[in-house]
Amino acid sequence: MSDDETKEEIELDLTSSDVVTKYKSAAEIVNKALHLVVSECKPKAKIVDICEKGDAFIREQAGSMYKNVKKKIERGVAFPTCISVNNTVCHFSPMGGDETVLEENDVVKIDMGCHIDGFIAVVAHTHVLHEGPVAGRAADVIAAANTAAEVALRLVRPGKKNKDVTDAIQKVAAAYDCKVVEGVLSHQLKQYVIDGNKVVLSVGNPETRVDDAEFEENEVYAVDIVMSTGDGKPKLLDEKQTTIYKRAVDKNYHLKMKASRFIFSEISQKFPIMPFSARALEEKRARLGLVECVNHDLLQPYPVLHEKPGDLVAHIKFTVLLMPNGSDRITSHPVQQLQPTKGIDNDSEIKAWLALGIKTKKKGGGKKKKGKKSDNLTEAELMDEETANGAAAQE
Repeated sequence: MSDDETKEEIELDLTSSDVVTKYKSAAEIVNKALHLVVSECKPKAKIVDICEKGDAFIREQAGSMYKNVKKKIERGVAFPTCISVNNTVCHFSPMGGDETVLEENDVVKIDMGCHIDGFIAVVAHTHVLHEGPVAGRAADVIAAANTAAEVALRLVRPGKKNKDVTDAIQKVAAAYDCKVVEGVLSHQLKQYVIDGNKVVLSVGNPETRVDDAEFEENEVYAVDIVMSTGDGKPKLLDEKQTTIYKRAVDKNYHLKMKASRFIFSEISQKFPIMPFSARALEEKRARLGLVECVNHDLLQPYPVLHEKPGDLVAHIKFTVLLMPNGSDRITSHPVQQLQPTKGIDNDSEIKAWLALGIKTKKKGGGKKKKGKKSDNLTEAELMDEETANGAAAQE
């Protein structure tokens, strides 16, 4: 390998300030997109319309960056906007003709992502269509997800192991009498890789095993927390609800149907790596062609999963950079005021986790700059402070 190639390889992680800037630029866009989508979530609003507004905002904002560079930089949606309500767990992003609307008191989970040059920032947030504080089991499940996210932020750090985080998430769920939803993985992110091989399992079970791993400096993770008031074992009820797919780049197969070849060619051109919504394809041919592609593993589907009717599910996801000076949570959104029926009052271990610092103290006796602590914090870091204070205030 030449020196230039080695240099190129080294600069693909957080040791490069350009890479950090691209992650943070993607995060700024997706945080604003999330803010927009939350503001659009009102009773009687059509879910598909809100999803399209979220995706359009990300495409427009990302498209306006890096326009004048010599080498073309790919940028745009890294994960299509999904709005999953109440007992629907994830990945609901319907086709254009869908008439599903939001209703008062719906527990709405929003999931989305943006990338700049393949450097991905993802976020998920749970919002209740309700004026004033959220109470009852809806507050319990959101508080469980939010508190688990705050604990995970403090445990996803160099030297800690993925199993430490798995155990902590389950302990927080139990404190709020909720269950961690099975099958949810927090993935390491790399350039153009949304589902890296280093993962954190939210809840262990005999069918889902992951390799033990230790977090390292300069890694990036999408920390994904999904909690339920039900049993946490969601089911696929209708395959036709699946609209989000990702090209499996390591698979090949000669498709038999003309419709399949047409749609796969379109996917390969428009969405060679990142997940996409079938809404973005030539719709008449899409459904027919997608089936053969999925059956032969050319596409990885993201199924719409459901808990039982009456169960409530909350979802919090954030992107964190493991920087030399500590963890930098770059995507977030403040949760509503919560009045949960359960809490962590009597759990000293969870309280101790929440008390851990996020930034690493610098060695040596450097002089501290005068001024308010908040003066030098980014918007995402200020949100972290609000959220952590909120997690404590819920008790």
